Amino acid sequence: MPTAEETVAAVLAAPTWDQRVAQLRLIPERHGTAEHQAIYSAIAKDAYVPHLAPDFAYVHKLDFYEPAAFVEAYADALRLTDGFSNVGVDDLARTINEAPRTLLVFRTIVGLLPNEFAASADLVVELTGGAKLSKSKVDAMERRGSDASPKQARTAAETIDRIMSRALFGTPPEGLKSKQDKPDTEYGWETVRGWAAAGVPYSLFLQQRHYGGAFGQVLNATSTPRGNLIEDAVEALFQENGVPYLRTGSHSQAEIAARFEVTVTPAPDFVIFDQSDALRGMLECKGANDGGTARDKALRFRTLRAESIRLGGVPLVAVLGGLGWTRTNDTLGPVVRDTDGRVFSVSNLDEMLTVQPFPPLLGLT
Repeated sequence: MPTAEETVAAVLAAPTWDQRVAQLRLIPERHGTAEHQAIYSAIAKDAYVPHLAPDFAYVHKLDFYEPAAFVEAYADALRLTDGFSNVGVDDLARTINEAPRTLLVFRTIVGLLPNEFAASADLVVELTGGAKLSKSKVDAMERRGSDASPKQARTAAETIDRIMSRALFGTPPEGLKSKQDKPDTEYGWETVRGWAAAGVPYSLFLQQRHYGGAFGQVLNATSTPRGNLIEDAVEALFQENGVPYLRTGSHSQAEIAARFEVTVTPAPDFVIFDQSDALRGMLECKGANDGGTARDKALRFRTLRAESIRLGGVPLVAVLGGLGWTRTNDTLGPVVRDTDGRVFSVSNLDEMLTVQPFPPLLGLT
């Protein structure tokens, strides 16, 4: 019987993906279970980790978060308040009514998220009996410049005024601080005017980025497209190469079970089939940027492996992303084991089409 090192070398030397799969399938026959983790981990480290692209280096582009959109709103706020000098409730209401996008500037000054500002406005409405201002209305005003009614503009103005004067929220408990205890609002509108006139030192700008988290808001706003990034790449590859597939997120569990007999819940991200509608493969996409998350997500492939065996050995494919998978002992290694080595990332996704079950499915749609 070969040593563990010889088995790893044989897997790494396999000239094709199908031959690599064949070598991986021999591991349970040639080695005791005590050796498995080290073998799969070594294979994962040398053959798969190099293809994991660091998705943390990029963020989705959204015009709303680009400088031009904010600078335009800021210019209106600065002009209509005379450099933040005219900031009484009437002044703020007039400014917001005339240029609804300026609400973005004022909300950012007080340091609240859209839903937090809307909740604060609810408190003001309870006190004043004014018009309600929902989160969706806040978003519409800030993103599209949607008009607000005079009463809604006044509610927004009252909310900003009461937050800036520290009248809306009580004194924070021990160990907490008000969100107004930040450099540009420490002394209310006085410090706002000062920073607007004199500019912000770069060190302070960086400190605020450090305090708030680099790109935090845009990352939160793009969580869905980031989550779909891997699945979208897989779908584009299938469409380009005519592979019959079903992206299961748009279909019910009952439909998938009835059509393909896939009963695992939830269904895998993709099921692949042939012209006779026979199931030919299952594919799961998983992104993870830390080892703990990757470890938890790796357990999903054990479940899918059991379903693959139940269905007669239907090939199981993984497409992974994120640096969490570079921890190989309890994350990537088990996925390599459960998929017989059919593990890919966006950077080498086209190679996936060379391994079974894909070659005979190319061009069928």
